[in-house]
Amino acid sequence: MSQQIQNEEQVKEEVVDGGLGFFERYLTIWVAVCIVLGIGVGRFLPIIPEILSQFEYAQVNIPVAVLIWFMIYPMMVEIDFSSIIGAGKKPKGLGLTLVVNWLIKPFTMVFFGWLFLENIFRVFISPELANQYVAGMILLGAAPCTAMVFVWSYLTDGDANYTLVQVAVNDLVLVFAYAPLVMFLLGVTNFSVPYDTVLLSVVLYIVVPLVAGYLSRKYLIKNKGLEWFENVYLKSLDNFTIIGLLLTLIILFAFQGDIILNNPLDILLIAIPLTIQTFFIFILGYGGSKLLNLDHSVAAPASMIGASNFFELAVATAISIFGLTSGAALATVVGVLVEVPVMLTLVAIANRTRNWFNKGH
Repeated sequence: MSQQIQNEEQVKEEVVDGGLGFFERYLTIWVAVCIVLGIGVGRFLPIIPEILSQFEYAQVNIPVAVLIWFMIYPMMVEIDFSSIIGAGKKPKGLGLTLVVNWLIKPFTMVFFGWLFLENIFRVFISPELANQYVAGMILLGAAPCTAMVFVWSYLTDGDANYTLVQVAVNDLVLVFAYAPLVMFLLGVTNFSVPYDTVLLSVVLYIVVPLVAGYLSRKYLIKNKGLEWFENVYLKSLDNFTIIGLLLTLIILFAFQGDIILNNPLDILLIAIPLTIQTFFIFILGYGGSKLLNLDHSVAAPASMIGASNFFELAVATAISIFGLTSGAALATVVGVLVEVPVMLTLVAIANRTRNWFNKGH
């Protein structure tokens, strides 16, 4: 009897924590430590980010790309590629993602930026600087997440096949819609998208780990068997995603440490509308998923894609157009600072409300 009660308590604990292990359950703490560590490295050991910044092509940092492979590969290798076509036959999740990402999110980002930075906070920020901050927010809002969404999907037990389809479709739209949308929102005619950055990011963050996952899955199942692959190999990759995320944060904040430390008030003011925007878009996506009766394994990643941003592209674009020390570049850096802690909060919300949705899988 006592054994049965113990088992029931264990099941309850797994449901509450979304099936996360100890390392993932306290991920917010590890993230905070890595952010502080990264800023400290950038401040006191500047030689490290200086060396790492030399390994860059088309404003894409190669060491960061390698760490993103660590994050994404464990999810890619789980994908049953024969079922991707089947995932694409469920249009509700895809339609919801496209509507939120491209017809709502960019415009609400402008609205919250205008409301807070140009009005509510105008006593703290000059009009010229506020315009630059809003420009940076626009660059973030027009770029839905590409790489990190695989991490959020993994942490919410999302459908790997469907997440891949959603990200692939959004990337395709991104290539064609990003420039016209940003030009319209910024009100400029000479806007130039660094397409080499866009295409290289897609190749490095999606194509490379996707191909690696497909080939290794096919080879290992053929030579070791499906049971060994699922029970031994996949379990050995459990912490790769989290380790990759934490190391990536250390590098990113090592690059941006001085900027963050030198602009504490402005960072706080920019972070407020960015945080509100993130929660607002998540609620739209998550609520829409509930109304459409989507499985939780589809609803959670669908909401995460819109809530998070392709900050690598936004940062690169802001630097190339406005300059490294511009207000627009600072706003995109704050996007990086805000995104991970806020997205982890949304992951926790999604895991704790799993029972609101169909089980999926």
